Amino acid sequence: MKSYRKELWFEVPTRRAFINITSDVQRCIDESGVKDGLVLVNAMHITASVFINDDESGLHHDYDVWLEKLAPHAPVSQYRHNVGEDNADAHMKRQIMGREVVAAITGGYLDFGTWERIFYGEFDGRRKKRVLVKIIGE
Repeated sequence: MKSYRKELWFEVPTRRAFINITSDVQRCIDESGVKDGLVLVNAMHITASVFINDDESGLHHDYDVWLEKLAPHAPVSQYRHNVGEDNADAHMKRQIMGREVVAAITGGYLDFGTWERIFYGEFDGRRKKRVLVKIIGE
């Protein structure tokens, strides 16, 4: 069995963003040489997320609005965590959107439905953060 590990780095200039990283993950699969197996894609920061969904701007806008209603950034004084910080809402948004995804690799490609894509969700941007890609298989 083969094993492959790579870190992808992102520095989002805004507080929140959704970035399609499907092609980055596919490049990792290509580099790994794995034809059949699994890929784990994991946000390695507690204020970021990795999830699978549709790459549609209206949906991303809806996510942003929905998450802000569930865990509003302001006022920052509403959160105990925000003593000297202002990112408690980002921790909660990450909890909702998830830490990681696992996807099948078949024939050297992500074995996805028609509209499925992998996204990096940033909820406390403006600094470098990383995503782990771990691939195992034959």
